[in-house]
Amino acid sequence: MQPSQPQIFSNVSPDQYATLIRNANASGFSLAGNSGAASNFGMEVSWNYSPESRELAIQCLSATLFLKPEAVNAKIKTLVEEVVRSPDQG
Repeated sequence: MQPSQPQIFSNVSPDQYATLIRNANASGFSLAGNSGAASNFGMEVSWNYSPESRELAIQCLSATLFLKPEAVNAKIKTLVEEVVRSPDQG
């Protein structure tokens, strides 16, 4: 499988990014710092967050035979947008 194109999320505050990291870690992905790669459940993702530009890039590097990269990307998009749109984040 070829890696998917990175998803770019703008206007992600440091507090929102910290929430995303906590949520990812609670779901079994070990994310730390502003950039890196992690795998779990047969999927691998990479991320890069710039607090200065408030931009977050997440890329699905690989997925399982039973889960298409498009499904992984859709789930990532939903999870990020829920945090970014949340009124108590900012």
